[in-house]
Amino acid sequence: MPVEQPTFRALADPTRREILLMLRRRDLTIAEVSENFDMTRAAVKKHLTVLSDGGLITVKTRGRERINSLSPKGIKPVLDWLGYFDSFWDDRLTALKTAIEKDTK
Repeated sequence: MPVEQPTFRALADPTRREILLMLRRRDLTIAEVSENFDMTRAAVKKHLTVLSDGGLITVKTRGRERINSLSPKGIKPVLDWLGYFDSFWDDRLTALKTAIEKDTK
């Protein structure tokens, strides 16, 4: 279950993770996102582009504004990938618990 590298790249930066948290509350324009950071609007736009390339947000044009929306389905491949490891470690820890309980009897 491969996860696209652009998705991990998008999630790797704390600013982009903060933007995702903002977008979970409501859709925002570039200007609205920019108001929350001490960086240029161009820098915020680059972060939004990386998030869009990673499939984590969608961008719609409304007149002269670009509206950014969270795309929950974009995180699903990451959750599936992490779920594999969650299952792997559950199995390993269960086996370890069984081995320890067997040795203590």
